[in-house]
Amino acid sequence: MTKTVLTLFGTRPEVIKLAPVIRRLEADTRTFRTVNITSAQHMDLIYPLIRSFGLRVDHDLQLMEADQVPNRVCGRMLASLDPILAQEMPDLMLVQGDTTTAMAGALAGFHRSIPVGHIEAGLRSGNLHSPYPEEMNRTLISRLATYHFAATHGNRDTLVSEGVAVERIFVTGNPVVDSLLDILERAQVTPAVEELLRVTTGLKRIVLTTHRRESFGKAIGENLTVLRGFVERYLDVAVIFPVHPNEAVVEPARRILSAHPRIVLTQPLSYEDFIVLLSHAWLIVSDSGGLQEEAPTLGKPLLILRENTERPEVLDSGVAVLVGGQPGRLAALLEAARQEGGWADQAKKTQNPFGRGDSGKRIVEAIAGALALS
Repeated sequence: MTKTVLTLFGTRPEVIKLAPVIRRLEADTRTFRTVNITSAQHMDLIYPLIRSFGLRVDHDLQLMEADQVPNRVCGRMLASLDPILAQEMPDLMLVQGDTTTAMAGALAGFHRSIPVGHIEAGLRSGNLHSPYPEEMNRTLISRLATYHFAATHGNRDTLVSEGVAVERIFVTGNPVVDSLLDILERAQVTPAVEELLRVTTGLKRIVLTTHRRESFGKAIGENLTVLRGFVERYLDVAVIFPVHPNEAVVEPARRILSAHPRIVLTQPLSYEDFIVLLSHAWLIVSDSGGLQEEAPTLGKPLLILRENTERPEVLDSGVAVLVGGQPGRLAALLEAARQEGGWADQAKKTQNPFGRGDSGKRIVEAIAGALALS
């Protein structure tokens, strides 16, 4: 009997990580009927990716609004999604990661007694306020989910320690690797990226991103000051910074990094352009969670501008080093990255701890098995 799988996404990372799963589900029409719903939590960012991956959207909840806050998104999500769940009554709802869309979707599914499958399950930083609100979201989703698709054995062990039944957990790798490899295979160097590469030709490129709430204020100012000092000290180094549109990022970026010939401030890039740019980087400096998975896939060393990480595998592998909230440590680690044979060189030789590029296939196989037994 054909099983209905409803997949929910609302932000750019969700589209990227769910695309390989959705495409695998839709390739097996004898086993699955698919329903794809976007909350449009980040409307402007997701539709270019939806088109790029060739995904179908069956329902758009159009939740995005100016100055949205989690409570508002959550409330509107529950009210908008429930009638669709009542109509479709899927055999499984899939959510990904730790967004408000994913958490509210899992709660809505639970209220309708619909089994929930959580992709990227078992990540924990150990601090409910960092990253905020993601750490609480992912913890709540684990309590609501029926099936848990963990990227690593460490994630599985975390879930088991919290009381999740072993038979409900599937170690699958992370489908972001699938999407990244797909993009690298088909992406072209667009004029925007070509210009960034041209103005930094022959230089060691540091690609910088910072956008998390925990980085705002004093922390971002100190980090940017250290990076400018590093560029001024070494004539063979450049920084490329796609600046997040939040004014808490724009203002210090302009104040501290502007008017330097080897520091390039640019508008946010499309995901494809960003991945191509990263493939030409010498070093990545970021507070992003997703980049902790993308850096080892690309074989690029990463300095994490955070005090903790829910992805300790990237530290254990040697690809990344945690900076913490200490500008002096950032300065020292930048210096260490220049040392021949040091940690930055070793990162290029490390096996990717997040998968081989077959996670979409493994997740769909686990879903087929689980639903056949239910």
